[in-house]
Amino acid sequence: MDTPHFPTPEELEEELLPTDRKESRRERKRLINKDRSQYKRSDQDQLRQMRAREAAERPSGGEERLGRVLSIATHAITVESEGVALSCVLRRTLFQERQRVKNLVTVGDIVALEITSPGEAVINQIKERYSLLSRADNLDRRKEQLIAANIDQVLITTSCHTPPLKPAIIDRYIIAARKGRMRPILIINKVDLIETEQEASLFQAIVATYQEVGLLVIPVSTRNSIGLNALKSAMQGKASVFAGQSGVGKSSLINAATGLSLKIGDIVARTKKGTHTTTRATLIPLELGGTCIDTPGIKRLGLWELVAQEIKTYFTEIAILSRGCRFPNCLHLSEPECAVIAALEEGRLSPYRYTSYATLLEEIRVDNVRR
Repeated sequence: MDTPHFPTPEELEEELLPTDRKESRRERKRLINKDRSQYKRSDQDQLRQMRAREAAERPSGGEERLGRVLSIATHAITVESEGVALSCVLRRTLFQERQRVKNLVTVGDIVALEITSPGEAVINQIKERYSLLSRADNLDRRKEQLIAANIDQVLITTSCHTPPLKPAIIDRYIIAARKGRMRPILIINKVDLIETEQEASLFQAIVATYQEVGLLVIPVSTRNSIGLNALKSAMQGKASVFAGQSGVGKSSLINAATGLSLKIGDIVARTKKGTHTTTRATLIPLELGGTCIDTPGIKRLGLWELVAQEIKTYFTEIAILSRGCRFPNCLHLSEPECAVIAALEEGRLSPYRYTSYATLLEEIRVDNVRR
């Protein structure tokens, strides 16, 4: 005996509908079942991410080739390999190597990857870096945040006006560059906006101070095309990273020097600081030869693993002067017969450089107390 069929609520509703509405509903259902666009973009993104995770978990077995990281987003790492941009994920086994590093891979890294599907790949290995720009992570200073790798020089970008020159930030970038085996170059932007005698005096003192310690200093203005040829010459054939505060004009300088059209932000009137138009670091090949990386602005650069004993090695003039101190372990803060303090009082040592040195020593002391 057949089991009796009791209509479902949907079937009852269907029977009660007028004929034309029944046909309309049936046709709509048929189209929905046929049309796979019911899977919305978010669903498609989730599907791609799921497949990428599955590929990252599979053992490596395909043909490997090398590529260079161009940019890093939340959902994927863009790598250029053999002239093609690939969307990549890290193989799961690489995460076992994470210890004190916030991000395992950074822009500029050379990686070994395996193609998993057209336009997609898995990164199997991060090759040894010959240089690295990094900082102490703002949220957890026990972790290192990687900014860029395999770079020849750091173009420390500052401005004369909105935001004003800050020697302390310049010195931090100089140390970060030299620790990471890169050449620091000082770019002073917006020289056309110098208005007051105080701004002009500070600009001249900064130029003289850093030229005396051996830095290449390039004053520039995109509005008046001042120094752009010198900037292009310094960038030609080199891998460069532009680094500095928001609003100093990093993207504007790259546009002026290369003919690109990177997004440019405005200055916030209340704080005299720039807006973060560059949200993530991106490696850009240059027609004039070489590459450059535009980085997001950093309000405060925490130096990674800097100890008190090595600070003066990055302040060469202080290291030379310290040979005349009475005590070999002199910190040049308040010790008697200190040659460094004597030079500061006599005007033979830049007060900007000395202030940076003393501030860094104090930060290290405070960090040690906290630990």
